[in-house]
Amino acid sequence: MKRSLKTISKLILILSIFAIILPIKNFASDDINIENHDKHNSSDLKMGERLFFGLILTGDNTINCASCHNTAVVDTFNWNPSVLELAFSTQYMDSAAFANALLNPVTNRISVAHENVKLNAEQIVLIRNYIETYKTKGLDKPKILVTKLVIFIFLVVLFLTAFIDLTFTKKIKFKAIHGIVIFLALAFILKMIVHSAIGLGRSEGYAPLQPIKFSHQVHATDNKIDCIYCHHTAENAKSAGIPSTNVCLNCHELVREGTNSGRFEIKKILANTENKTAPEWIRIHKLPDHVFFSHAQHAGVGKLDCKECHGLIEEEHLASQYADLSMGWCLDCHRTRKVNFPGNEYYEKTFEEYHNQFKNKTLDSLTVAQVGGENCMKCHY
Repeated sequence: MKRSLKTISKLILILSIFAIILPIKNFASDDINIENHDKHNSSDLKMGERLFFGLILTGDNTINCASCHNTAVVDTFNWNPSVLELAFSTQYMDSAAFANALLNPVTNRISVAHENVKLNAEQIVLIRNYIETYKTKGLDKPKILVTKLVIFIFLVVLFLTAFIDLTFTKKIKFKAIHGIVIFLALAFILKMIVHSAIGLGRSEGYAPLQPIKFSHQVHATDNKIDCIYCHHTAENAKSAGIPSTNVCLNCHELVREGTNSGRFEIKKILANTENKTAPEWIRIHKLPDHVFFSHAQHAGVGKLDCKECHGLIEEEHLASQYADLSMGWCLDCHRTRKVNFPGNEYYEKTFEEYHNQFKNKTLDSLTVAQVGGENCMKCHY
């Protein structure tokens, strides 16, 4: 019996190791070695890398460029351009222009960071060559955690091992052990499946980095710009709308330097205008295709404030999804939200019974649910 237990334990251990190694092997293939870069030899690129990360003293003010210009994909808001953005924005500069941009930046905020930087011509070229490698390899991607996947595979293997031994091999004589293992494994497997199914399509807290670092805090809070100025269709259309670059230029035709971002982000707007292209904004709030939602109904007729659905977005640099946008969340609001019924033209010729109850003072308020807010066809027609 002890030998059987050891055999089963070894089998489970081997399968678990495979479950861990296989995903890691896939992620490892994404790594790109800078020594394979064709344009420059590896020793020069390594020297440029060390200079970029401040590992070589270049005077009293040696700085780590990566402390401002991230070299990896980040999920936090960084006002400074990433090394990839630097690579593309400087690709058409000659060496003199690149050196001037590095040592004599026109933006006040950046000039403080670059103050007294001591780099000779050769070192600047080495740094630039290293930066250019990111155009082909991209930003370093963080390793994806596979903890849940490993646990799930381990539980499935454990369940199958106990079931096979109970049904066929019968190495362990005490059936109670099989029952306990099968019950616990199956319970946790079902729990993980149910939680994953419930969370499918929900992305509460989702906050992707956008192609232009637009801050609602800077615009809505610091500069007191009304939401409707940019999202001018919110009260009378299905969508609130994404402002065109023409709307941005109403201010940025004159305002060319941001307090936090300098000129880098505003230059993107100007470049889009010159090239007659639009920024490829990443959508944050997205409902399933079978769901109908209208901003006009909520912000126009219902007079809901933006923060009801979007939270305190005016305090965010990086816009995020405030609620999970589940059907339960919508219905909870419909069941508690009071409707401005008396005197509302929208309800003037409908719901005659409710009008009579208001006149007789037998009813003083109505919720959205009472006027059709729980009707399936309102959202799923």
